[in-house]
Amino acid sequence: MTGACGLADLLASRLQALWGVPVEVTGLERLPGGASRESWGVQVAAPGGTERRLILLRDPEGSDRQRNVAVEAAALTAARAADVPAPELHDHGDGTLGRRYLLMERLDGETIPRRLLRDEAYAAVRPGLAYRLGEILARIHQVDPGAVPDLPRVSALGQAVTMYEEFGEPRPALEIGLRWLTEHRPPAAADRLVHGDFRTGNLVVSGDGVRGVLDWELAHCGDPREDLGWLCTKAWRFGSANPVGGFGARADLMAGYADAGGTPPDEATQRWWELYGTVRWALLCRGQAARYLSAAEPSIELAVLGRRVCEQEYDVLLALGHAEPMAVADPLDGTDGTGGPAPVPHDRPGGPELLRAVRAFLTDEVALADPRLAFHIRVAANALRIAEREARLAPGQERAHRARLAALGCADDRALCVAIRDGSLDHRFDEVVAAVRATIVDKLTVANPGHLARPA
Repeated sequence: MTGACGLADLLASRLQALWGVPVEVTGLERLPGGASRESWGVQVAAPGGTERRLILLRDPEGSDRQRNVAVEAAALTAARAADVPAPELHDHGDGTLGRRYLLMERLDGETIPRRLLRDEAYAAVRPGLAYRLGEILARIHQVDPGAVPDLPRVSALGQAVTMYEEFGEPRPALEIGLRWLTEHRPPAAADRLVHGDFRTGNLVVSGDGVRGVLDWELAHCGDPREDLGWLCTKAWRFGSANPVGGFGARADLMAGYADAGGTPPDEATQRWWELYGTVRWALLCRGQAARYLSAAEPSIELAVLGRRVCEQEYDVLLALGHAEPMAVADPLDGTDGTGGPAPVPHDRPGGPELLRAVRAFLTDEVALADPRLAFHIRVAANALRIAEREARLAPGQERAHRARLAALGCADDRALCVAIRDGSLDHRFDEVVAAVRATIVDKLTVANPGHLARPA
């Protein structure tokens, strides 16, 4: 294990070798957020009083994820050379700093979506962001994929189907989404450089505009319209009614894209890619949870992402017209914390009361004592709410779910998925959709009741 002091020494040594001058790491701070990597803020002093602020992205300890940081570094560098706003990359490697890493300049600006979408500091810049993001995407897509050595080629839908099948986990809503995507797939576009994760949260924005595009880990050669759809996927609007990352209208995005030399997709093609993005995010959430479940990465954020899959399942139904926004009361609203009798032979306080006590401790005491942990404390408190709702509702929901399957003549979810895939229940498709929708509503009532009210 490399602690902060040891990491500072490794950084100083590496930077001295790169820059050819003595370097002192004067500040090293672990930054919150980031389910995929550790993120460190680095302050560096060089001779002559020069101060530089850097960001170190490093694989978490014990990670068994396969990633090619050389490809990521090359994609970022090629995009920056094409006037895409991106941080200057100083170094990358597989072992010099103990694990795979990238070391780059720290850009001034904000990345946290709720601040970008709501704070007054960004009110003046927000109306122009959708157009600007269209311009930036057009520049990315004009980069020659051959300029990025070993850039993988990805067939988007094929990759999604493979991911789904590898989980070996039946999910009827995703079966419905994948079948629709397969049957309505638009003609392919010419392969280009695709960022792969171009969305709110991976953009550095200041009061003057977009300062940088981050996280090139998923860069690949493929259909450029994937990036346009991903940016407009519902998950990246963070509750906003504006489809382009929560910032603005699709028309503004496409205008910027066209003015910068891109060819905008037609409306049907754009909506196809947005639905693909929803299915993809469901699979990625499930993949993040798998990292936690394997015990490889004990992250509260990874754990809770597994309970967001049902959000995307409902959004698939919304996008296809199989569901509508609805208001569902949070089962925990109005609870006074007194609970009822503890289950025999246990004592009071009972399980739900203990969950509330821990949640209150985290939010009222730990958060105040260590503000740096505020993000993960919110995630942990949300996990406790999920656990408490599940303890209250799961037995009844399980009975209802089994009854719905039985009414369709299906022994379990796997049998229902087979029927959706082969069309054997197409003559009862409305009943299938109603059963799938009811189950997802149950799951969301536990995981995130407020999501059910958000429009497509």
